[in-house]
Amino acid sequence: MKGIYLDYAATTPVDPEVIEVITNAMHDDFGNASSLYKIGRESKQKVEGVRRQIARTLNADADDIIITSGGTESNDSAINQTVVRLAEKGKHLITTAAEHSSVYQTMRHLERQGFEVTYLEFDEEGHIDFEELKTSIRKETIMVSIMAGNNEVGSLQDIQAIGDLLHEKDIFFHTDTVQTYLNIPLDVEKMHIDALSMSAHKIYGPKGIGFMYYRNAKADFAAYVRGGNQENKHRAGTEALPLILGMSKAIEKQFYNMDKHQDHLKALRQHFLEGARERGLDFQINGPAEAELAHVLNIYWPGHPSDQVLIKLDLRDAYLSAGSACTAGSLEPSRVLVSMYGADSPRIAESLRLSFGEPTEFSDIDQILDIFASIK
Repeated sequence: MKGIYLDYAATTPVDPEVIEVITNAMHDDFGNASSLYKIGRESKQKVEGVRRQIARTLNADADDIIITSGGTESNDSAINQTVVRLAEKGKHLITTAAEHSSVYQTMRHLERQGFEVTYLEFDEEGHIDFEELKTSIRKETIMVSIMAGNNEVGSLQDIQAIGDLLHEKDIFFHTDTVQTYLNIPLDVEKMHIDALSMSAHKIYGPKGIGFMYYRNAKADFAAYVRGGNQENKHRAGTEALPLILGMSKAIEKQFYNMDKHQDHLKALRQHFLEGARERGLDFQINGPAEAELAHVLNIYWPGHPSDQVLIKLDLRDAYLSAGSACTAGSLEPSRVLVSMYGADSPRIAESLRLSFGEPTEFSDIDQILDIFASIK
């Protein structure tokens, strides 16, 4: 790829082995998995094999894995179907002001439907106040949705502590793990997670495919997309087998290389910070000072408006962002940075997000730093 790509939190290039799996599946595995004849049954068996594979990575029951179009659908449908099911118990929800838009906008929609939502703020390192979470819980609280790892500043929440608290209080716990799946270990039993989301294009898989974990799905998750009986009657629509198998290959590679991959990402982050100091670049970190979600680094560059810097970088074939990919075309300030520093902070308009990936090389870091140093 021409240029320097440092926006892996937005999307990743599809791994060549994943492309090969998808291509072969399009040629060989065209049977409809809902068909009763042999090639349909063979396709169905492959879908179920992927479901079992996913379950093993989460210590989950395979029946609780629902294949979806990706993170947005998984978040939206998990939240909406849960509040409908539990509405008789109460109408109070808790989330954060810094969630991905697929959670945040769903919560705003639910407010218009008569639900009450408490939005927890982030501190300056991108973490919630656990005591504030505890005091926000009411008798009528039915769900808490807090992302495991933030897509803009790379902070990790203490999912174990949150899960323990909510399990004790019998409150449904949903977490957006689009950025964290196979970047950190996740165990839905140990962490008492009731629902989570994943998108394959964040781990070198294809776009348009992902999954949702939903505890006790057969009994508790009603169809959100209605029609046929696919996905154990949880989500209608013909299974996209080539994409499912591509996702499976991406999961396989990421799962077995997780530790090595994380070491590489941490080394890249450290190389960037050391190189910035050597070049006298006045960067300050937005979020945790030490690596948590290692592939995400958000920096404040005083006196350099982010929109202008991004244009200059684009002209040099250098690609990064000022925030979430889902709001990249918006002029609205980052809700994450506003939550952390306040709406009047200069950081809101003078910050950039770099995110590293498996293909990123140390030479890429040196080149982007040289470009930064040339910007006046």
